[in-house]
Amino acid sequence: MVRNSVQGSIHSVPRKETRLPPLARLFEHPHSSLKQAERAMETDHREWTTEEVAALFEQPFPDLLYTAQTVHRRHHDPTRVQASTLLSVKTGACSEDCAYCSQSARYETGLERESLLDLDAVRAAARRAKAAGASRLCMGAAWRGPKERDVGALEAMVRTVKEEGLETCLSAGLLKDGQAERLAAAGLDYYNHNLDTSESHYAEVVTTRTYADRLDTLEQVRRAGLKVCCGGIVGLGESRADRVELLKTLANLPEPPQSVPINRLVPIPGTPLEETAGVDPLEMVRTIAVARILMPASHVRLSAGRESMSDELQALAFLAGANSIFYGEKLLTTPNPSQDEDHALLARLGMAFQPSEPCRREARG
Repeated sequence: MVRNSVQGSIHSVPRKETRLPPLARLFEHPHSSLKQAERAMETDHREWTTEEVAALFEQPFPDLLYTAQTVHRRHHDPTRVQASTLLSVKTGACSEDCAYCSQSARYETGLERESLLDLDAVRAAARRAKAAGASRLCMGAAWRGPKERDVGALEAMVRTVKEEGLETCLSAGLLKDGQAERLAAAGLDYYNHNLDTSESHYAEVVTTRTYADRLDTLEQVRRAGLKVCCGGIVGLGESRADRVELLKTLANLPEPPQSVPINRLVPIPGTPLEETAGVDPLEMVRTIAVARILMPASHVRLSAGRESMSDELQALAFLAGANSIFYGEKLLTTPNPSQDEDHALLARLGMAFQPSEPCRREARG
């Protein structure tokens, strides 16, 4: 199901030796001044080209991390990490065929299906998350998209979490007209809807919804005044050219996502991608670094797949500009480092969780 050849690889595209775009010329030179790089990104900002993004990926590793860390420090405290806790509020029985997902009804993964959680369970989860140091509760519902009868329940969940003093994020699939506005009125802060991969590689991963469907939902979220959480997955059998295309698409949205989760595939037995070969860990770090440079003000989240990462690899990811994690021992249906492990790692690095900020979006009506 997954491509074996590296079609469309950036290495197969003829490159001109002269007349490169300004940023591509700048990043050709390993010892370019970072002040010049920052100035170029600020004063010459426009839609990023494929060539410019590919040039960043091709930088020597030390130069790429140096640029990413410098950009990161211009916009964020490099010693602080935002922590979100992820809660599955409706598990399994999803009609979609996402090739990586344990919750698809099309695959035998051994997952036990669960209906929508009640409000008491959501409130208890919010209280545990806040007590542990999380500043946001992200709620995930496994379905193609909420039916009208489901929206009321989701609104109540959002209000319940807000009452506990946490930011709220919801991932519930494709939205219909008016649903984003209802969720915004309930006080929702973020809506998550990942692009997963490049448009070129997308049909190798998902066939039951189109790339345009995903982009349409993101537009509805923006129009409703919600913050966008949108990223992708590294390790879906894609090429580096696909990662270039994905990050270019994210950065060139009408407004870059405020939160950009970068996931590392967790192969799930029973799914079509269960035997997919992993991506070089340093390529994961490169992806995070390029995301940081392209989207300086965004929170770049080191998301799923951390449980299999060494402390050293996670430290490199933070150095590359990751400044958000999912916090808690379970991410929907996959494992995650324990809270004690995360506290110990941050302590070793001289880092800490970002303090919670007062919730600014209140329910209306």
